[in-house]
Amino acid sequence: MRIHDLSPAPGSNKPVKRIGRGPASGQGKTAGKGHKGQKARAGRGMRPGFEGGQMPLQRRLPKRGFNNIFAKEIAIVNVSALNDAFEAGSVVDAAALIEKGLVKKELDGIKVLGNGEITKALTVKASAFSKEAKAKIEAAGGTAEVA
Repeated sequence: MRIHDLSPAPGSNKPVKRIGRGPASGQGKTAGKGHKGQKARAGRGMRPGFEGGQMPLQRRLPKRGFNNIFAKEIAIVNVSALNDAFEAGSVVDAAALIEKGLVKKELDGIKVLGNGEITKALTVKASAFSKEAKAKIEAAGGTAEVA
């Protein structure tokens, strides 16, 4: 195969619609731009959000707070939920939590919190544990492994 043998996939290339080229094209005269006005001119630049001089919506609304785009989103689960959902001796990891419906997605990690009681010995593998959760899991005879 040589470079001159290559061609695009059938139907992937469409001819360019050349507007303003006579009445037969259906895009002649005003070329789909209406009559006169700023939007009909060449280089018609109106920035996004411009409202004709009226105070734009993004400036009318009050600004509050701060959104940290670098923050990690952590899925949380309590030890009481682990106690109810799993049998003694089972291994609890992200896949098991998703399967049982305790967590929708793993997100940036899973943290186990110490709300409630745990009576079963479980091997829990998660991204993070609160001090209380780790203590409760180990007191019940289980292990808390940071994965």
